[in-house]
Amino acid sequence: MTLFYGHNITHVSMNDSTIESLREALKHSPDNRPLRLLLAETLLELNRFEEAELEYITLLNSTNDTKVKVGLANLYFKKGSYSACNVILEEVIEGGTRDGTTFILYARGLLKENEISKAIDAYQKALAIDPGYVDEELDSQLRVRGAREELMDGDEEIDNRFLQKPTINFSDVGGMESVKKEIELKIIRPLLHPDLYKAYGKKAGGGILLYGPPGCGKTYLAKATAGQVNAEFISVDLNDILDMWVGNSEKNLHEIFELARKHTPCVLFIDEIDALGASRSDMKQSSGRHLINQFLQEMDGINSDNEGVLILGATNTPWNLDPAFRRPGRFDRIIFVPPPDEMGRESILRLKLQKKPIESVDYSTIAKKTENYSGADIDAIIDMAIEEKLESSFLDGIPKPINTRDLLNAAKRHKPTTQEWFMTARNFALFANDSGLYDDILTYMQIKK
Repeated sequence: MTLFYGHNITHVSMNDSTIESLREALKHSPDNRPLRLLLAETLLELNRFEEAELEYITLLNSTNDTKVKVGLANLYFKKGSYSACNVILEEVIEGGTRDGTTFILYARGLLKENEISKAIDAYQKALAIDPGYVDEELDSQLRVRGAREELMDGDEEIDNRFLQKPTINFSDVGGMESVKKEIELKIIRPLLHPDLYKAYGKKAGGGILLYGPPGCGKTYLAKATAGQVNAEFISVDLNDILDMWVGNSEKNLHEIFELARKHTPCVLFIDEIDALGASRSDMKQSSGRHLINQFLQEMDGINSDNEGVLILGATNTPWNLDPAFRRPGRFDRIIFVPPPDEMGRESILRLKLQKKPIESVDYSTIAKKTENYSGADIDAIIDMAIEEKLESSFLDGIPKPINTRDLLNAAKRHKPTTQEWFMTARNFALFANDSGLYDDILTYMQIKK
């Protein structure tokens, strides 16, 4: 055939020559196992499966060598005989092998037969033998982004990691009176008076979504809500849920919900829920869609009773949430958490400066000068003032008190971080707000539609 290039012909003829040489040598030394194994491996490399299989079986009639068994298993894998491959490898593994490549081949064979959990176990064992090994095919099919060194096995371990009993309540939350009042109506009263709600066929619990610019106290507010009703508190974020192994993320999520159901009344707080609840249409990995579907099932409580479990989600970007999250029975109640007002900023300053060396602090003046500052921004200006004082205190070792000027100077150097968020939120509130979901943003910004 004129289509073949000369170097390919030479390559083929050289392989043929090698095989003929090996066969000739075996005529003179038929019991030479290393020689026959080399012939079998060479034939396998050339995809001459029937000839290679014959040599491997001949070897197995005279030896129980693990290398021969793995070679035959590899042959069956290449032929597509995955069941035969896995049967051989199971025998090798039961014999106590510590060869990582054997577990890798076994994981691949199991994956072909859709034995996902067994494939994960085999791949984990391979990585335990060689932690630096990477297999792109297995990684893409058995692992998703994120990794946890420990799996959440055992109720006691989960309890210790996540279950809290808050010692704070609304009195510890500076300002935010309108938000606290809304939470009182929508969250606290149903939990304190479940019998009244039950009489009208309404459940105590459900989902509340807190949204607003970052650093405005959504996490602290959720914890204070649990403390206000003397409920247990569970706080998780996406990294606590995601696991590198397919299926374990859904398992982790289910166990967290089960923990909340076992300790009612309970506030289950999920931070940055937009990372979990991104639109399923945007999910490229099926694992992400599976996790969203699992979350929606847990919220609906189809197979479990969520009575007495309040699910609080926090997000800076509610417009990224899958619309299914906002269906009735899920996050059907949404609360806007704005930056603290002037009274709130003054309360936050007083709380944050407690037990710190201060002198003649005019809280009212500082509160007036920090419009649009989030709670995190106020933390930042206090830290900047403290750093300035520390420098001068190093000279004589005596702590220097913080005063009004220190805080005002720090505020001049630190601009409010909420403004960028409001620029984005304004566009959604004006142009993607058919249901009136973001009307609170427009009210806060004093914009008329």
